[in-house]
Amino acid sequence: MRRNDVTRDDGTWMGLSLDARDGRQPGLRVFSAGQKLLVSQRSRPVLLAVVDEHLEGVDFWRTDAYRSPVPPLRADTGRALAGGPERWAHRFARHLVDSPDSPLHEGRWLLSCDSPLRRWSHAGTSHAEYWSSLLVDGHPDGSIDWFLHSHSWEVLPLRPMPDAEDSRVKAYRKQAREGTLPPVLLWWVSGLDCHLILDGHARLAAAIAESVDPPLLQLQRTVSRDDLAARTREAVGFYEDELARFAELRAVHGPSVPDGAATAGPQLARLLQDLDTKEQLTRAWPLPGGEAEWARISREVTADRAWPAV
Repeated sequence: MRRNDVTRDDGTWMGLSLDARDGRQPGLRVFSAGQKLLVSQRSRPVLLAVVDEHLEGVDFWRTDAYRSPVPPLRADTGRALAGGPERWAHRFARHLVDSPDSPLHEGRWLLSCDSPLRRWSHAGTSHAEYWSSLLVDGHPDGSIDWFLHSHSWEVLPLRPMPDAEDSRVKAYRKQAREGTLPPVLLWWVSGLDCHLILDGHARLAAAIAESVDPPLLQLQRTVSRDDLAARTREAVGFYEDELARFAELRAVHGPSVPDGAATAGPQLARLLQDLDTKEQLTRAWPLPGGEAEWARISREVTADRAWPAV
């Protein structure tokens, strides 16, 4: 696994690029069968989902089988790593690489603190109200509403959220007040159009209880190596063509025409950064046995309850 820091135009850290080259298979993965999805952790069904035929949302059934790829975090670790998301990103990356329960598979990924979830917050709304509104309710079953919340990037917990008086939440509330709360680790899944909480259910509950903005690290797929090489060549070619165009203009009109670097250079930088950071669709594997196998798993995990309601 190769890791490289990704920075913004101003040089500040925004994420960690992960490049898995060992042909690894994920322990946590998405399977598809028509309009039906299964999130499975090794052989354990974690989440069953049915996409509405009119694409207005997703009905889901969540089991209690999910296990975090990140081991429990001690308070002294939180204090030691406080002050910047980059150190947490490197630590979480090691756990994601080493854990058999991780969603990482071969390809390029980004672990970023620059989550779009922060872009939707409005002035006048408290942190508690905002982050509570993003949480998808329901256990064991519920729904993700694409009609009213299209592209609002909701957050789906993979286990029931603990309440404010839970012992773990109380411990994290103290860290939230101190400013040493470890980040919540999210995984954006395009087939659900929302984020799944990989680790940090109690930390998010603590941030909501204290009405503070929770630190986040978001995991998502990025452009593959082959596409990266081709698109990089295209971006560099565009830059060179622009410089050549300005050179022709200078030859005709004289040195009063700029050389084009001030315009083409920033454009090239933005294009190259997009290649490192733009999210790609989450990979889904065909479910062996198709819809019949999905139905069998559904009957098993729901104890033959009539789900989803028709």
